[in-house]
Amino acid sequence: MASVAVTYAQALVDVVVEKRLDGTVEELQALRALLAGHEDLRRVWENPSVPAEQKRAVLDAIAVREGISSPVRNFVAVLIDHRRISMFDVIEREFEHQLDARLGFVEARISTARELSEAEKRVLEAQVEQVTGKKVRAQYARDASLLGGAVVKVGSTIYDGSVLGQLQRIREQIAGGSY
Repeated sequence: MASVAVTYAQALVDVVVEKRLDGTVEELQALRALLAGHEDLRRVWENPSVPAEQKRAVLDAIAVREGISSPVRNFVAVLIDHRRISMFDVIEREFEHQLDARLGFVEARISTARELSEAEKRVLEAQVEQVTGKKVRAQYARDASLLGGAVVKVGSTIYDGSVLGQLQRIREQIAGGSY
């Protein structure tokens, strides 16, 4: 299933990058929210007994009302025609991931003991960009148990600069007798 999502997501990324389409992510997110909020719509689009022309007519009405671009409309039509609309959420998330990778972005989850100022966030993001060699899209969370510092997760790599992490490493050194 994951490879199917990758295939569809990659195809849309190719179109978006080639045509330099802005707003595609937002359009897909809006459609995902629409599908999540309207179970009847999802059932109609997933139902094989409803003719494809009727499904596309509903899609066209939504595209006009929501201001959905032709490439996104056509992409959703392909998902409907190939009976992949049930995978829309997975494909949409994979699209965002593939687009970020193509544009040189990396997602970082940053946990800190306290709320950071905007200037502190910029400095931390610049440090992460220097380490990864990529532009950073950061998501921040507070974790008081860290005591101080930060823990940064980029993909499967964790950079632990927290006081708690330092204390744990000291504890391991003392327990291992290498102090």
